[in-house]
Amino acid sequence: MVLAKIASQSDVSVHSTFASRFVRESLPRYKMPENSIPKEAAFQIINDELMLDGNPRLNLASFVTTWMEPECDKLIMDSINKNYVDMDEYPVTTELQNRCVNIIAHLFNAPLGESEAAVGVGTVGSSEAIMLAGLAFKKKWQNKRKAEGKPYDKPNIVTGANVQVCWEKFARYFEVELKEVKLSEGYYVMDPAKAVEMVDENTICVAAILGSTLNGEFEDVKLLNDLLVEKNRITGWDTPIHVDAASGGFIAPFLWPDLEWDFRLPLVKSINVSGHKYGLVYAGVGWVIWRSKEDLPEELIFHINYLGTDQPTFTLNFSKGSSQIIAQYYQLIRLGYEGYRNVMENCHENAMMLKEGLEKTGRFKIVSKDIGVPLVAFSLVDRSWGHDEFEIAETLRRFGWIVPAYTMPADAKHITVLRVVIREDFSRTLAERLVRDITKVLHELDSLPAKLSAKISVNSGENGKINDTEAGKNGATVVKKTAAETQREITTYWKNFVTAKKSNRNKIC
Repeated sequence: MVLAKIASQSDVSVHSTFASRFVRESLPRYKMPENSIPKEAAFQIINDELMLDGNPRLNLASFVTTWMEPECDKLIMDSINKNYVDMDEYPVTTELQNRCVNIIAHLFNAPLGESEAAVGVGTVGSSEAIMLAGLAFKKKWQNKRKAEGKPYDKPNIVTGANVQVCWEKFARYFEVELKEVKLSEGYYVMDPAKAVEMVDENTICVAAILGSTLNGEFEDVKLLNDLLVEKNRITGWDTPIHVDAASGGFIAPFLWPDLEWDFRLPLVKSINVSGHKYGLVYAGVGWVIWRSKEDLPEELIFHINYLGTDQPTFTLNFSKGSSQIIAQYYQLIRLGYEGYRNVMENCHENAMMLKEGLEKTGRFKIVSKDIGVPLVAFSLVDRSWGHDEFEIAETLRRFGWIVPAYTMPADAKHITVLRVVIREDFSRTLAERLVRDITKVLHELDSLPAKLSAKISVNSGENGKINDTEAGKNGATVVKKTAAETQREITTYWKNFVTAKKSNRNKIC
């Protein structure tokens, strides 16, 4: 008698993932499925979808770190189940955070005594850091106004129109007016003189950006400090400065150590920096450092004891992972000053190489600065080319590159910019390849019809249409085509163009 077992359709253990029923039918996307599926199938299904994401290392839009050493990856995975807020259960992790705070505070030249501890906290990126710093300024300003018997219901912050959206979030969420210094063509950061002019008795702080998101440029914090010192002297106010060093805080100390932007300036009361940008840690960690204990109102600090011991906390959230804090400490001790300087020098040199390559094409003008975040922001020289920066960005995606195109804020909205952020894992070879691919894109777009019809119709003769040049010669009144007419013309042109290309391809030579 032969003993055998015939596998049934329900015995999924003998099915390969791709042959199983779980990939033959669409899984629920917005409701939890009724039944479980094997772990292998769940992994394969999700992994297959994730293949459609872009390659993080080719994402040149992001400032966020996309590569770390395998040893640090292991530390992250080993601590991924630790809840940082439980300080009593994980005292070593808490100690590592405190070490990071002190290392960064000294890097920013905080005026600390020999054994004095720095005041600061790890955050979920610079967004939370900015919220906390803003709340400290608001509370301190309100306390002073109350003591003086003055109104305290209309606080404002002065900053440039180039600030990151987290500042707008803070202003809206915590009811603070955001007074923005407008930009102008060729000057894409906050003008310190205009900023100080906007300061009034309700200004809780002036926010300066060390590394604008738009073009990487450092704002002149030293000039801002000097002008504000004089205004405070004349008015009797004590308006402080916050430095948003999200991108530049881990760059300036290593490339331009003599640049005064940090706690060496007396009015700088707090600084935020993103550990997950040029702090060289994966996404999820930021830092905010205060000049002294007096700059962080005590009533904002909460004390809890239901996790074991008295634990002071000043965060917007409660639970968060420990991994990124541990990773930050790894980078600080692993690289040291020498290592960070080498990384930043390498990024800066690759940015300069990319800048030179783009300039050689003769098609772009550079709007970023040599002193600033290692990135290259550039726009087209010829705006009448018939194609724009958005088309270049879209076409580059075919080569795998994610390069953002965007318009500048008010009053420079007519300027469109492409931006390439140079991170640690962006090598010289990749920079050279990017220049070649951009050149290919330019040649390809040169052979295509313009994105929009440049023709303008006018009332003339039987057809009632002549081009704008003829209109100028004849003195005719120019009348723009309707959107429908323009769309039909473009559609017809493209159909003819594509048909001709196909015909040429099919010819036998």
